[in-house]
Amino acid sequence: MKLRQLAAFLLALTIFILPRPALAQSKYYAPPLSFSNAELKRRDFSGQMLRAAEFSNAKMELTNFSNADLRGAIMSASVMTEANLHGANLTNAMIDQIKFTNADLSDAILVETILLRSTFDGVDITGADFTDAMMDGAQVKELCAKASGINSQTGISTRDSLGCR
Repeated sequence: MKLRQLAAFLLALTIFILPRPALAQSKYYAPPLSFSNAELKRRDFSGQMLRAAEFSNAKMELTNFSNADLRGAIMSASVMTEANLHGANLTNAMIDQIKFTNADLSDAILVETILLRSTFDGVDITGADFTDAMMDGAQVKELCAKASGINSQTGISTRDSLGCR
């Protein structure tokens, strides 16, 4: 595991898991949106601000997240069959154990995202930016086999962001 990936994981753990009483008592603090364990089939979240929202164990088949701001979102152990994440910003998100079957991740930003144990069967990753994402070797190999394009927002090549040879 790269040191930078470990640091990103520890930061995410600190932000999302450990209690933060000072923030909770502030009159300006709003807890993140929670859609955990929800049935969200065919919901339209396109273009929405969903920073740090929780979607753990959610069923999100055919859900539209195109161009949504999902930075720091938690989507662990969810099903995202045929979901549209085109152009979504998933920087620092925890999207581990996700089934991305036939999903559209084209032009998505997945910088420093935790993707461990997620599956990518039939996924479109054209132009996606995976810079410093936390993945295992088998995932990287699978994604490199279909990687192409350059992210329109970051200017990073999908193949370069995955470290493909």
